[in-house]
Amino acid sequence: MSLETVSTNRMFGGVQGVYRHQSRETKTPMTFSVFLPPQAAEAGTRLPVLWYLSGLTCTHANVTEKGQFQRACAELGLIFVAPDTSPRGEGVPDDADGAYDFGLGAGFYVDATEAPWAANYRMESYIVSELPELIAANFPVDMGRQGLTGHSMGGHGALTLALKTPGRWKSVSAFAPISSPMRCPWGEKALGGYLGEDRAAWRRYDATALIEDGARVDALLVDQGEADNFLEGQLKPELLEEACRAAGVPLTLRRQPGYDHSYYFIASFMEDHLRWHAEQLG
Repeated sequence: MSLETVSTNRMFGGVQGVYRHQSRETKTPMTFSVFLPPQAAEAGTRLPVLWYLSGLTCTHANVTEKGQFQRACAELGLIFVAPDTSPRGEGVPDDADGAYDFGLGAGFYVDATEAPWAANYRMESYIVSELPELIAANFPVDMGRQGLTGHSMGGHGALTLALKTPGRWKSVSAFAPISSPMRCPWGEKALGGYLGEDRAAWRRYDATALIEDGARVDALLVDQGEADNFLEGQLKPELLEEACRAAGVPLTLRRQPGYDHSYYFIASFMEDHLRWHAEQLG
């Protein structure tokens, strides 16, 4: 698979890069970022990798420029990969009203089944299959040590993908995840649009429902700001908390007083997550 280098910058002894390729899944060009810590320059080295899935309206650039992960990744020897959140480009369908919560920038990490979305909106297969193949072929990653995290819509993606592919991801965490898309306006719009009106089909894209239906992970770390404007209407961490309690899934849910939904919140607790993932990945 051909890979184009968009930019590289020296940072904390490592390299922050941005790359582009033509995707077989989305049938569009896709851009992503990779931070290689200084340890990656050592011959024969294979390093653990943490995947970060971004939220609504975001691209790879939001966390790359504002997440403040590079210094800790350089210390820990952790590769950090940040994909885009949806296909983009000429001919890719978008929300008819230009809304931020559906279409471009809002792929919800699902494989759409409904027209016209099904042709391009295949973000689950892109994240689970295609992009890992590309990363493994071009970067010094240890694919046996992969972690997964994300924010908001990306937190939903991280939780659901980890729950559906047991053993694939050795660690999973989230920042302010959409805990149950079936039970919030963002999720109802997205899942209904991409997957159709059969709510039974939505359950495989709902972390709370997946846990209720028997899916398991070894442990979860979740941070949630208590001053988050979307806390009650969209995110509903209490639903995830109750599902984990009933199923015996170890969940560390940290409610952070005064923090909102922004990258100020994410940057404040990013290092905690990186160190937690590094410990889990070994």
